[in-house]
Amino acid sequence: MTEKDIKDVMEINSDNLQKFMIENASVRGELVELSDTWKQVLALREYPPAVVTLLGEMMAAAALLSANLKFNGVIVMQIHGDGPIRLLVVECDGKLQMRATAKLVPDAVVEDTATLAELLNVNGHGRFAITLDPQDKMPGQQPYQGIVPLDGDNVAEVIENYMLRSEQLDTKLWLAADGNISRGLLLQKLPNHGGVGITEEDPLESWNRVAMLGATLRPAEMLSTDIQTLLRRLFWEETVRVFEPQHPRFVCNCSREKVGNMLQMLGQKEVDEAIEELGKVSVDCDFCGQNYAFDQVDCAHLFTTSARAETLLGTGDIKH
Repeated sequence: MTEKDIKDVMEINSDNLQKFMIENASVRGELVELSDTWKQVLALREYPPAVVTLLGEMMAAAALLSANLKFNGVIVMQIHGDGPIRLLVVECDGKLQMRATAKLVPDAVVEDTATLAELLNVNGHGRFAITLDPQDKMPGQQPYQGIVPLDGDNVAEVIENYMLRSEQLDTKLWLAADGNISRGLLLQKLPNHGGVGITEEDPLESWNRVAMLGATLRPAEMLSTDIQTLLRRLFWEETVRVFEPQHPRFVCNCSREKVGNMLQMLGQKEVDEAIEELGKVSVDCDFCGQNYAFDQVDCAHLFTTSARAETLLGTGDIKH
Protein backbone atom coordinates (compact mmCIF):
# COMPACT_ATOMS: atom_id res chain seq x y z
CA MET A 1 0.00 0.00 0.00
CA THR A 2 1.45 3.35 -1.04
CA GLU A 3 1.49 6.50 1.10
CA LYS A 4 -1.27 7.94 -1.12
CA ASP A 5 -3.41 4.82 -0.58
CA ILE A 6 -2.96 5.15 3.18
CA LYS A 7 -3.91 8.82 3.04
CA ASP A 8 -7.07 7.99 1.06
CA VAL A 9 -8.06 5.28 3.56
CA MET A 10 -7.49 7.61 6.51
CA GLU A 11 -9.62 10.34 4.95
CA ILE A 12 -12.52 7.85 4.76
CA ASN A 13 -12.12 6.64 8.37
CA SER A 14 -12.18 8.97 11.36
CA ASP A 15 -10.56 6.36 13.62
CA ASN A 16 -7.15 5.10 12.55
CA LEU A 17 -4.15 3.26 13.94
CA GLN A 18 -0.96 3.52 11.90
CA LYS A 19 1.99 1.21 12.49
CA PHE A 20 5.43 2.20 11.21
CA MET A 21 9.11 1.32 11.40
CA ILE A 22 12.06 3.68 11.44
CA GLU A 23 14.42 2.22 8.85
CA ASN A 24 18.10 1.92 9.88
CA ALA A 25 17.02 2.18 13.52
CA SER A 26 15.83 -0.50 15.91
CA VAL A 27 12.57 1.32 16.61
CA ARG A 28 8.95 0.53 15.84
CA GLY A 29 6.05 2.86 16.41
CA GLU A 30 2.32 3.42 16.23
CA LEU A 31 0.05 6.42 16.05
CA VAL A 32 -3.66 6.26 16.86
CA GLU A 33 -6.57 8.67 16.67
CA LEU A 34 -10.03 7.92 18.04
CA SER A 35 -12.95 10.15 17.12
CA ASP A 36 -16.19 8.22 16.55
CA THR A 37 -15.16 5.49 18.99
CA TRP A 38 -14.34 8.05 21.67
CA LYS A 39 -17.49 10.10 21.12
CA GLN A 40 -19.63 6.97 21.48
CA VAL A 41 -18.09 6.37 24.90
CA LEU A 42 -18.71 9.97 25.96
CA ALA A 43 -22.29 9.97 24.65
CA LEU A 44 -23.25 7.48 27.36
CA ARG A 45 -22.20 9.51 30.39
CA GLU A 46 -21.19 13.04 31.28
CA TYR A 47 -17.74 13.06 32.88
CA PRO A 48 -15.83 16.03 34.33
CA PRO A 49 -13.11 17.34 31.96
CA ALA A 50 -10.26 15.88 34.02
CA VAL A 51 -11.87 12.43 33.86
CA VAL A 52 -12.43 12.82 30.11
CA THR A 53 -8.72 13.45 29.66
CA LEU A 54 -7.63 10.42 31.70
CA LEU A 55 -10.13 7.98 30.18
CA GLY A 56 -9.41 9.22 26.64
CA GLU A 57 -5.67 8.81 27.15
CA MET A 58 -6.24 5.28 28.44
CA MET A 59 -8.30 4.45 25.34
CA ALA A 60 -5.51 5.59 23.03
CA ALA A 61 -2.95 3.64 25.08
CA ALA A 62 -5.07 0.45 25.08
CA ALA A 63 -5.39 0.56 21.28
CA LEU A 64 -1.64 1.08 20.89
CA LEU A 65 -0.73 -1.81 23.19
CA SER A 66 -3.36 -4.15 21.76
CA ALA A 67 -2.16 -3.59 18.20
CA ASN A 68 1.34 -4.67 19.27
CA LEU A 69 0.22 -7.98 20.77
CA LYS A 70 0.04 -11.23 18.81
CA PHE A 71 -2.87 -12.29 20.94
CA ASN A 72 -6.37 -13.58 20.21
CA GLY A 73 -8.33 -12.12 23.06
CA VAL A 74 -9.07 -8.96 25.02
CA ILE A 75 -6.68 -6.62 26.77
CA VAL A 76 -8.28 -5.01 29.81
CA MET A 77 -6.57 -1.93 31.20
CA GLN A 78 -7.66 -0.74 34.66
CA ILE A 79 -6.71 1.93 37.16
CA HIS A 80 -8.14 1.35 40.64
CA GLY A 81 -8.17 4.59 42.60
CA ASP A 82 -8.58 5.76 46.18
CA GLY A 83 -9.68 9.30 45.33
CA PRO A 84 -12.71 10.83 43.58
CA ILE A 85 -12.25 8.29 40.77
CA ARG A 86 -12.68 4.70 41.92
CA LEU A 87 -12.11 2.94 38.61
CA LEU A 88 -11.12 3.56 34.99
CA VAL A 89 -11.56 0.62 32.61
CA VAL A 90 -10.76 0.22 28.91
CA GLU A 91 -11.15 -3.00 26.93
CA CYS A 92 -9.73 -3.64 23.47
CA ASP A 93 -9.56 -6.86 21.44
CA GLY A 94 -7.36 -7.95 18.56
CA LYS A 95 -9.72 -6.34 16.05
CA LEU A 96 -9.44 -3.02 17.91
CA GLN A 97 -13.04 -3.26 19.08
CA MET A 98 -13.15 -1.07 22.17
CA ARG A 99 -15.27 0.03 25.10
CA ALA A 100 -14.54 2.08 28.22
CA THR A 101 -16.09 3.42 31.40
CA ALA A 102 -15.26 5.35 34.58
CA LYS A 103 -16.72 5.07 38.08
CA LEU A 104 -16.62 8.03 40.41
CA VAL A 105 -17.42 8.43 44.08
CA PRO A 106 -21.05 9.61 44.41
CA ASP A 107 -21.24 13.43 44.40
CA ALA A 108 -17.49 13.63 43.74
CA VAL A 109 -16.15 17.12 43.08
CA VAL A 110 -13.48 16.99 40.38
CA GLU A 111 -11.49 20.10 39.56
CA ASP A 112 -10.63 20.64 35.90
CA THR A 113 -6.94 20.92 36.77
CA ALA A 114 -6.83 17.91 39.10
CA THR A 115 -3.77 15.69 38.67
CA LEU A 116 -3.74 11.92 38.33
CA ALA A 117 -2.52 11.60 41.92
CA GLU A 118 -5.31 13.84 43.21
CA LEU A 119 -7.93 11.83 41.33
CA LEU A 120 -6.70 8.27 41.81
CA ASN A 121 -3.85 8.06 44.30
CA VAL A 122 -4.74 10.30 47.23
CA ASN A 123 -3.55 7.83 49.89
CA GLY A 124 -1.01 5.99 47.77
CA HIS A 125 -3.27 2.98 47.26
CA GLY A 126 -3.87 3.43 43.53
CA ARG A 127 -3.12 0.42 41.33
CA PHE A 128 -2.61 -0.10 37.60
CA ALA A 129 -3.54 -3.47 36.08
CA ILE A 130 -3.40 -5.05 32.65
CA THR A 131 -5.29 -8.30 32.04
CA LEU A 132 -4.87 -10.47 28.95
CA ASP A 133 -7.99 -12.61 28.56
CA PRO A 134 -7.63 -15.22 25.77
CA GLN A 135 -10.66 -15.80 23.57
CA ASP A 136 -10.09 -19.55 23.28
CA LYS A 137 -9.00 -20.65 26.74
CA MET A 138 -7.53 -24.07 27.35
CA PRO A 139 -9.22 -26.08 30.13
CA GLY A 140 -8.25 -24.53 33.45
CA GLN A 141 -6.47 -21.59 31.80
CA GLN A 142 -6.82 -18.30 33.66
CA PRO A 143 -6.36 -14.80 32.24
CA TYR A 144 -2.90 -13.29 32.76
CA GLN A 145 -2.91 -10.22 34.98
CA GLY A 146 -0.14 -7.85 35.96
CA ILE A 147 -0.76 -5.37 38.79
CA VAL A 148 1.63 -2.61 39.85
CA PRO A 149 1.45 0.50 42.05
CA LEU A 150 0.29 3.68 40.33
CA ASP A 151 3.80 4.92 39.53
CA GLY A 152 3.81 8.08 37.41
CA ASP A 153 2.46 11.60 37.11
CA ASN A 154 0.24 10.78 34.13
CA VAL A 155 -1.21 7.82 32.23
CA ALA A 156 1.72 7.66 29.80
CA GLU A 157 4.31 7.45 32.60
CA VAL A 158 2.30 4.81 34.46
CA ILE A 159 2.23 2.57 31.37
CA GLU A 160 5.88 3.21 30.48
CA ASN A 161 6.91 2.14 33.99
CA TYR A 162 4.67 -0.93 33.78
CA MET A 163 6.15 -1.99 30.44
CA LEU A 164 9.71 -1.58 31.67
CA ARG A 165 9.02 -3.38 34.96
CA SER A 166 6.79 -6.19 33.71
CA GLU A 167 7.80 -6.66 30.06
CA GLN A 168 11.40 -5.34 30.10
CA LEU A 169 10.57 -3.23 27.05
CA ASP A 170 11.80 0.33 26.55
CA THR A 171 8.55 2.09 25.65
CA LYS A 172 7.69 5.75 25.22
CA LEU A 173 4.13 7.05 25.07
CA TRP A 174 2.61 10.44 24.34
CA LEU A 175 -1.14 10.74 24.90
CA ALA A 176 -3.75 13.48 24.64
CA ALA A 177 -7.54 13.61 24.77
CA ASP A 178 -10.42 16.04 25.01
CA GLY A 179 -14.15 15.80 24.35
CA ASN A 180 -13.68 15.37 20.59
CA ILE A 181 -10.54 13.35 19.94
CA SER A 182 -8.10 10.97 21.57
CA ARG A 183 -4.62 10.53 20.08
CA GLY A 184 -1.48 8.70 21.04
CA LEU A 185 2.05 7.88 19.90
CA LEU A 186 3.95 4.77 20.97
CA LEU A 187 7.63 4.09 20.32
CA GLN A 188 9.39 0.87 21.30
CA LYS A 189 13.03 -0.10 21.17
CA LEU A 190 13.36 -3.41 19.39
CA PRO A 191 15.44 -6.13 21.08
CA ASN A 192 19.08 -6.18 20.02
CA HIS A 193 20.02 -9.73 19.10
CA GLY A 194 23.76 -9.33 19.33
CA GLY A 195 25.81 -6.61 17.69
CA VAL A 196 24.24 -3.68 15.94
CA GLY A 197 21.47 -5.74 14.31
CA ILE A 198 19.56 -4.24 11.40
CA THR A 199 21.41 -0.95 11.42
CA GLU A 200 24.97 0.27 11.26
CA GLU A 201 24.04 2.88 13.84
CA ASP A 202 24.28 1.96 17.49
CA PRO A 203 20.76 0.83 18.58
CA LEU A 204 20.88 2.86 21.78
CA GLU A 205 21.87 6.02 19.91
CA SER A 206 19.11 5.55 17.33
CA TRP A 207 16.56 4.85 20.10
CA ASN A 208 17.57 7.98 21.99
CA ARG A 209 17.38 10.09 18.84
CA VAL A 210 13.93 8.87 17.83
CA ALA A 211 12.64 9.16 21.41
CA MET A 212 13.86 12.77 21.53
CA LEU A 213 11.87 13.51 18.37
CA GLY A 214 8.77 12.08 20.00
CA ALA A 215 9.41 14.18 23.10
CA THR A 216 8.93 17.36 21.06
CA LEU A 217 5.19 16.57 20.91
CA ARG A 218 2.88 18.69 23.05
CA PRO A 219 -0.75 17.85 23.95
CA ALA A 220 -2.13 20.86 22.08
CA GLU A 221 -0.32 19.80 18.90
CA MET A 222 -1.57 16.22 19.23
CA LEU A 223 -5.17 17.32 19.68
CA SER A 224 -5.11 19.62 16.67
CA THR A 225 -3.12 17.53 14.17
CA ASP A 226 -4.07 14.31 12.36
CA ILE A 227 -1.71 11.38 12.79
CA GLN A 228 -0.51 11.32 9.20
CA THR A 229 0.69 14.91 9.55
CA LEU A 230 2.23 14.13 12.92
CA LEU A 231 4.16 11.23 11.42
CA ARG A 232 5.62 13.42 8.67
CA ARG A 233 6.31 16.34 11.00
CA LEU A 234 8.12 14.27 13.64
CA PHE A 235 10.20 11.99 11.44
CA TRP A 236 10.75 13.95 8.24
CA GLU A 237 14.50 13.32 8.41
CA GLU A 238 14.05 9.58 8.97
CA THR A 239 13.25 6.84 6.48
CA VAL A 240 9.88 5.58 7.64
CA ARG A 241 8.17 2.40 6.50
CA VAL A 242 4.40 2.50 7.02
CA PHE A 243 1.93 -0.37 7.07
CA GLU A 244 -1.73 -0.66 6.19
CA PRO A 245 -3.79 1.29 8.75
CA GLN A 246 -6.23 -0.37 11.14
CA HIS A 247 -9.53 1.11 12.28
CA PRO A 248 -10.65 0.97 15.93
CA ARG A 249 -14.38 1.06 16.68
CA PHE A 250 -16.74 1.01 19.63
CA VAL A 251 -18.26 -2.41 20.33
CA CYS A 252 -19.91 -3.60 23.54
CA ASN A 253 -20.24 -7.37 23.97
CA CYS A 254 -22.73 -7.29 26.83
CA SER A 255 -25.73 -9.64 26.54
CA ARG A 256 -28.80 -10.81 28.44
CA GLU A 257 -27.15 -14.22 28.84
CA LYS A 258 -24.08 -12.70 30.53
CA VAL A 259 -26.26 -10.67 32.91
CA GLY A 260 -28.24 -13.82 33.69
CA ASN A 261 -25.01 -15.65 34.52
CA MET A 262 -24.02 -12.78 36.81
CA LEU A 263 -27.35 -13.04 38.66
CA GLN A 264 -26.86 -16.78 39.08
CA MET A 265 -23.46 -16.12 40.64
CA LEU A 266 -25.07 -13.54 42.92
CA GLY A 267 -27.29 -16.26 44.34
CA GLN A 268 -31.00 -17.01 44.44
CA LYS A 269 -31.56 -15.61 47.94
CA GLU A 270 -30.26 -12.15 47.08
CA VAL A 271 -32.09 -12.08 43.75
CA ASP A 272 -35.35 -13.18 45.39
CA GLU A 273 -34.98 -10.39 47.97
CA ALA A 274 -34.54 -7.83 45.18
CA ILE A 275 -37.62 -9.18 43.37
CA GLU A 276 -39.67 -8.97 46.57
CA GLU A 277 -38.61 -5.38 47.20
CA LEU A 278 -38.63 -3.97 43.66
CA GLY A 279 -40.73 -6.40 41.63
CA LYS A 280 -37.87 -6.95 39.17
CA VAL A 281 -34.09 -6.91 38.84
CA SER A 282 -32.81 -4.19 36.52
CA VAL A 283 -29.18 -4.06 35.38
CA ASP A 284 -27.58 -1.38 33.21
CA CYS A 285 -24.38 -2.12 31.31
CA ASP A 286 -21.62 0.18 32.57
CA PHE A 287 -20.12 0.39 29.08
CA CYS A 288 -23.05 0.96 26.71
CA GLY A 289 -26.01 1.75 28.98
CA GLN A 290 -28.13 -1.17 27.72
CA ASN A 291 -30.79 -2.10 30.27
CA TYR A 292 -31.57 -5.72 31.11
CA ALA A 293 -34.71 -6.34 33.20
CA PHE A 294 -35.59 -9.67 34.83
CA ASP A 295 -39.01 -10.15 36.41
CA GLN A 296 -40.04 -12.87 38.85
CA VAL A 297 -40.68 -15.42 36.11
CA ASP A 298 -37.34 -14.67 34.42
CA CYS A 299 -35.42 -15.09 37.67
CA ALA A 300 -37.24 -18.28 38.60
CA HIS A 301 -36.32 -19.68 35.19
CA LEU A 302 -32.65 -18.72 35.72
CA PHE A 303 -32.33 -20.71 38.89
CA THR A 304 -34.53 -23.58 37.73
CA THR A 305 -32.31 -23.96 34.68
CA SER A 306 -29.17 -23.68 36.81
CA ALA A 307 -30.38 -26.29 39.30
CA ARG A 308 -31.34 -28.68 36.51
CA ALA A 309 -27.90 -28.30 34.89
CA GLU A 310 -26.20 -29.10 38.20
CA THR A 311 -28.40 -32.19 38.58
CA LEU A 312 -27.55 -33.38 35.09
CA LEU A 313 -23.85 -32.82 35.74
CA GLY A 314 -24.13 -34.90 38.88
CA THR A 315 -25.73 -37.79 37.00
CA GLY A 316 -23.28 -37.62 34.15
CA ASP A 317 -25.90 -36.66 31.55
CA ILE A 318 -23.88 -33.58 30.49
CA LYS A 319 -20.42 -34.31 29.20
CA HIS A 320 -17.53 -31.85 28.89
